[in-house]
Amino acid sequence: MSYKVAIVGATGNVGREMLNILEELNFPVAEMHAVASRRSKGVEVSWGDKTIKCQDIDSFDFSQVDLVLMSAGGDASRAWSEKIGKLGPIVIDNSSAFRMDPDVPLIVPEVNPDDIKLATKKNIVANPNCSTAQLVVALKPLHDAAKIKRAVVSTYQSVSGAGKAGMDELWNQTKAIYGLGDAKPKLFPKQIAFNVIPFIGSFRDDGFTDEEAKMWNETHKMLDPSIKLTVTCVRVPVFVGHSEAVALEFDKPITPDEARAILRDAPGIQVIDKQEHDGYITPVDAAGEHDVYVSRIRKDPSVENGLMLWIVGDNLRKGAALNAVQIAQLLDETGTIKPSSGYRTLTV
Repeated sequence: MSYKVAIVGATGNVGREMLNILEELNFPVAEMHAVASRRSKGVEVSWGDKTIKCQDIDSFDFSQVDLVLMSAGGDASRAWSEKIGKLGPIVIDNSSAFRMDPDVPLIVPEVNPDDIKLATKKNIVANPNCSTAQLVVALKPLHDAAKIKRAVVSTYQSVSGAGKAGMDELWNQTKAIYGLGDAKPKLFPKQIAFNVIPFIGSFRDDGFTDEEAKMWNETHKMLDPSIKLTVTCVRVPVFVGHSEAVALEFDKPITPDEARAILRDAPGIQVIDKQEHDGYITPVDAAGEHDVYVSRIRKDPSVENGLMLWIVGDNLRKGAALNAVQIAQLLDETGTIKPSSGYRTLTV
């Protein structure tokens, strides 16, 4: 069984990765459609050994496809995802627009695959925030083993989390600094080259940012609302790959060796943890990889039943495109998605 698929936002970083990963994982695609805003109409993107031209979202007939992967930002998702879902296709939405909607499942397949049964409520499945996705993959098996009471998370998020414009800004600022040029920030609030910025998103009244709130809200929805979680999100001058320093407090004792064994047996995780120079993973090591990497597992002596760990993942892959394709695979495996048979005509 194969499906007619549309990628909305096909010219962006994540959209292009979605195209690549659908092919890499041999997802059964009968037809592929690249869709974007009017200004990208006609732009060519790679699909397998071919190129396909982007079609205008305003005129594209979504009634003719079975699956839509949305990666065009929150505004586009709010404008289109529910309309598309009402036609019959299932939408896998990469934005934050529907993550906390009680009628929309928020899914990381290694964590809460059973929630896929809720996908047909609105024909929308939400993809979590990039930092949350890799976090919960690592927390889930440890939580099942010893129950996490509290987590303190500091993220080190790459500029690709802000899209192509973020990558361009780091590149251009770096060149400008070496060439004594203008390194004035345009996208980020402060210089990102040779710097770190302890701010992502927008400030809330409580002093946290919405990026930080996404992480605890999404973790509570997918994993366990009883986990106490506090987060500091930091933008760092790395092109691809998010890292997280995590301190966990458990209900019962769990040793570093026990945690390593549990994580090694868990899906989607690789443990690289030796006390030597090649014994831990950095964002450069994880770029282009599918798995979430866990390193530096050690006892936290400041709390009872505490562990600390270092989590790294490719934010364009497991943090976005790969997780979306894995959701598509889950829809296929569970029979939730079915090939189209005369969907209604879209009315805007």
